[in-house]
Amino acid sequence: MTMYTFGWCSEIQQAEKLKDLGFDYIECALVSLNLENETEFAARLPLFMNSPLPVSAFNIFFPGDLKVVGPEVDEERLQRYIYKAAKALNQVGAKNVVLGSGRSRNIPDGWEQNRSEEQFTQLLSRIGEEFAGTGVTLVIEPLNKKETNLINSVSEAVRFAKQINHPSVRVLADFYHMDEEKESLQTLIDNQAWLQHIHLADTGRFSPGTGQYPYEQFVAALKASGYEGMISAECTIRDPETDQRDSLAFMKRVFA
Repeated sequence: MTMYTFGWCSEIQQAEKLKDLGFDYIECALVSLNLENETEFAARLPLFMNSPLPVSAFNIFFPGDLKVVGPEVDEERLQRYIYKAAKALNQVGAKNVVLGSGRSRNIPDGWEQNRSEEQFTQLLSRIGEEFAGTGVTLVIEPLNKKETNLINSVSEAVRFAKQINHPSVRVLADFYHMDEEKESLQTLIDNQAWLQHIHLADTGRFSPGTGQYPYEQFVAALKASGYEGMISAECTIRDPETDQRDSLAFMKRVFA
C-alpha cells in the first residue's frame, strides 16, 4: 500500500478549515514568516508552531528582491536569510521547503549561464550544509520558462541535485509546470531516486479534478517510480466552499 499525504498550499489562517476538510498538512509561503524583520517574525512564528494542522511544507523560499544569481547577489544577506530559514523551519517541524522563487533565480540579461549555474550550485550547497541535522529537505522546483530561465525541467533540477549530492537537497515535480513545458511523465520514473515532493494543479492552474490533465497517466508514472510522501495542491481556487473539498476527494480517489 503506497503512502501519500495530501496538503494544500495556502496561508496559515486557512489551517483550521483545511484540517476540518480532512487534509493531512498545510503548505505555506516561507516569505510569510517575514524572516528578515525580527519583530514581525517573532509575532508570526507562533501561528505556525501552534497550527491546528501541521505545516509540513513551505514554498516561496526567497523574497523576490533577494537575488541568488547575477551581479546583485548580496552574500551576507543571503547567508543570514538561509541561517534564519533553517532555524525557523526546524522550529515549526517542516519536512520539505520548496525552492521555486523564479524571480530570485532568474538569470539577468548579459549574465553568463555558466556563472549563474555556479552561483546556484553554491547556493544549494550552502543550504544543504545549513539544513544538515534539522530534519528539513530543500526541494528544487523546476518552473516553466514564463516564470524563470533557470531550471525548467525535472531532469535539469536533478542534474543540480546530483552535483551537490547532499541528503538535504532533493527535487520536486510540479504537474502544472511539467504540462506547460510538455515534459514527459517518464521523467518521474527516470529520476525516482531524487523525488521528494509533488505539486498538483489542473487545466488553467485551477484545482485538481477540474480540468483535462492526464491524471491517470501521472499517477501511474508516480506509482511506477515508487514515490511515497507529500502531495500538495498548488492552484487558483474558483469556489472556496467546494474546490478544496472536491479536490481532496479527487486526489484520494485518483491516487488510491
